[in-house]
Amino acid sequence: MHNIRMKHFALPLLAACALATGCATPAYVSPVQVTRFVGETPAFLAQGTIQITASPAMDADSLEFGIYADAVRQELESLGYRIVAAQGAQLAMIDVESFAADAERRSGPVGVGVGGRTGSYGSGVGMGVGVNLNSLISGSPAETIERQVFVAIQSPEGGPNLWEGRATMSATSNSDYAAEAAAAARMVEALFTDFPGNSGETIEVE
Repeated sequence: MHNIRMKHFALPLLAACALATGCATPAYVSPVQVTRFVGETPAFLAQGTIQITASPAMDADSLEFGIYADAVRQELESLGYRIVAAQGAQLAMIDVESFAADAERRSGPVGVGVGGRTGSYGSGVGMGVGVNLNSLISGSPAETIERQVFVAIQSPEGGPNLWEGRATMSATSNSDYAAEAAAAARMVEALFTDFPGNSGETIEVE
């Protein structure tokens, strides 16, 4: 059973290792932070057929999309959807980003909203848990990887999204969630926990 709590930004005491010169980087995995927005017709969710698609920014033939699409497919099926390859009554659009913590951040927030509600997903939302381990540890620190997955459930005819959610997570390269498949499964499961969720609320899933 998931341990879910409201959003807060307490970090584990990674700095403790910094007191010992040359110590190894401890494996670190953040909680998954999830924010969701529910449209004005939630009764249409979790039923009927749905087609999984890539966002315009993603390559639908990429390995990365395939990994996240498989994770989303499992969650949608468990909710009661029937997955179809084409002409679904609803669409589940996926977008994914991942980058090293010390890489150049993307500038400017991305506005998202459903049914008149707008949420602002900036680089500081859920992604502030990255730590510059180079400044903490003498030696060869493990890289911290930050990941975000966004899913929007839409009508093929367009209009406001029926539902949308974003999950974010950080993990060091020596952790159990360094691999894309493990990270995708954890993030997507958290994203659909207690679906559809409370609109506009941010939760943390351990």
